[in-house]
Amino acid sequence: MSDPIDVFFAQLARQAPERLLHRTTGTIRFELEGTDALDVWHLTIHDGRLAVEHRARYADTVIRTRRDFFVRMARGEVRPLAAWLRNDITADGHFRFVVLLERLFPAPPGARHPRERVGRRPG
Repeated sequence: MSDPIDVFFAQLARQAPERLLHRTTGTIRFELEGTDALDVWHLTIHDGRLAVEHRARYADTVIRTRRDFFVRMARGEVRPLAAWLRNDITADGHFRFVVLLERLFPAPPGARHPRERVGRRPG
């Protein structure tokens, strides 16, 4: 079975979410605390394109959480901004990247766009 964190970051590296702003540029380091070690991932965003590295580097924003909690975010079970408000994740650096996390992580399982719910199309 694949590690859900590896799968999450591999998916980001392959294809940036459509909801990512094309003029967004900066870096985020994720520090994931495990039972035996610290797992560090570095995400570079340049004009909406993403690059992922599995190593520690300087970043505009550093996000820290437990590894098991990050797995829940990667599955869409927990929303990042709500997790930050509850102090389940902490952030140092530029707050705009904390807000951007909402665009990087998947929607909750079974979530649908509101327009699908009412059966309307834009325009």
